[in-house]
Amino acid sequence: MTPNIADIIRHHVSLEVRCVDRLYLHAYMPKLQTSGGLCYFLRDYLGYPIPSPALLKPIHDRFVTAVEQFAADHAIPVVPFEPGDDKDVIATAHRARFTACEGVVLLGTAQEKVRSFKARKDVGPGVKVRFEFSRQWVAVKQFYFYVHDPDWGPAFVKISTYLPYPVKLCLNGHEWVKQQLRRQRIPFEALDNGFLSCADPIALQTVCDALGPADIQAFFDRWSQRLPWPLTVADRRAGYDHRLAINQLEVSLTQVFDRPVQGRHFFEAVIRENLDLGRPDRVRLLFPIRITRATPPPPVGYRTRVITDGVNPSLHVDYKHSHVKQYFKQDRALRTEVTINNPRDFWVRKGLVNLPHLRDLGEQINRKLLEVERLSHDCVLTQDALDRLQQPTLVAEQRVSALRFGDPRVMALVQAIIGFAHLPRGFRNRDLRPQVEALWGRPYSAAQMTYDLRRLRLKGLIHRIPKTHRYTATTYGLKVAFFYAKLYLRIFRPNWPALLPEQDGFPRSLRDALDLLDREIQKLHQQAAFAA
Repeated sequence: MTPNIADIIRHHVSLEVRCVDRLYLHAYMPKLQTSGGLCYFLRDYLGYPIPSPALLKPIHDRFVTAVEQFAADHAIPVVPFEPGDDKDVIATAHRARFTACEGVVLLGTAQEKVRSFKARKDVGPGVKVRFEFSRQWVAVKQFYFYVHDPDWGPAFVKISTYLPYPVKLCLNGHEWVKQQLRRQRIPFEALDNGFLSCADPIALQTVCDALGPADIQAFFDRWSQRLPWPLTVADRRAGYDHRLAINQLEVSLTQVFDRPVQGRHFFEAVIRENLDLGRPDRVRLLFPIRITRATPPPPVGYRTRVITDGVNPSLHVDYKHSHVKQYFKQDRALRTEVTINNPRDFWVRKGLVNLPHLRDLGEQINRKLLEVERLSHDCVLTQDALDRLQQPTLVAEQRVSALRFGDPRVMALVQAIIGFAHLPRGFRNRDLRPQVEALWGRPYSAAQMTYDLRRLRLKGLIHRIPKTHRYTATTYGLKVAFFYAKLYLRIFRPNWPALLPEQDGFPRSLRDALDLLDREIQKLHQQAAFAA
């Protein structure tokens, strides 16, 4: 029998770490984002009477020359990236040979498309020379500076050679924490992009929590001063400098198991819970990419099971551009990770100052996913709780109708509210109504949805988020919903035909068992009557 998910997390996790994982940031020049800003830069700031695209070539050439000279002066390997090249693999090979404490490990070059400016010349009788600029996709040269930073470890800075000179940064929060632990001389054992063990788990989590916008800004300021830059120092002092924004943020929760088998037990339970209730958007098993005669088999051989040795299970939940995933990391740790690909999915701006809020949101999503999994595996209700649901109640002088088990409308309602897709930001009337209608199989109006949301709220199954029209399921509500759904979907619905008279000759094990029980009871009754 598969162990309970709650027991696995409670008794078999040796280390738990919450940390920002990968960070992908975009640096832009606010003053050069529009054609008007570009014209002002060329005409009013640089002093040219006609803002012509020809004025941009000297800036481009000066920057490219500065980069080439920088690479030559510091003996930095230069690698032209071809389409299809795995840049990370190439950079990792160079990092293995890099021995300095800090510096540029590799300079990569590539032709890639970016949103830049194209000019169109206006001509005609009596028209002075004039250019109109518009934002379009253009292929320009990109410089990839793979660096080793004293605070962040491995990272890269990508700089475009053409206006408006966008810059990309890729950082890793776990690497930042490792660098801080080394400075504080706290021993730890690394897990691929994480931690397997630490001599002081409390200090480890304290360092993870300390990472903030100031540390990211310090990295950018340090390398923007050390590396060649598209515009001069005087231009940057005049306000033509970059501002950081968050493009992608990964917030992870890593739970290391004391024994690898506990991780397998966890995923066996999770996958089983979600295959038949259909809550996640995707549940998939990741097999080895290619199995050949040379591929070493698992120690116990290949077996036909839902999860087996040599298969890495993963669970994925999508929400707009962002998603949550769970996977078994190096056969030792459960990694629950939310990837925010667009902060606007959560009504948050992309500015770096919003990093703490996005991090809190990511940790909340990770905790909620684990809570749902725990409750789905342990959702037994007491008799009193079940009775309160089956009867009308009075809450704050408001009569609340019953949520009777087996009612088709109620069953459709509880199945809809346990959808994983509702975890990040809750649900609204219009979000839930189509799902209830599909599960119920009958027309379902907005007024009926409003009525049902009211009784769910007053019964304590859902909570309304203040100052919004969104709701989230409470812990009690999730427990009720899972209990109703599992009891109905796994016991009553598949076995209900066994309680009906036989209409065909197909064997029914439950029907046969009930018939045998009925015969034994009749026999006992007859013996009791005879004895009397």
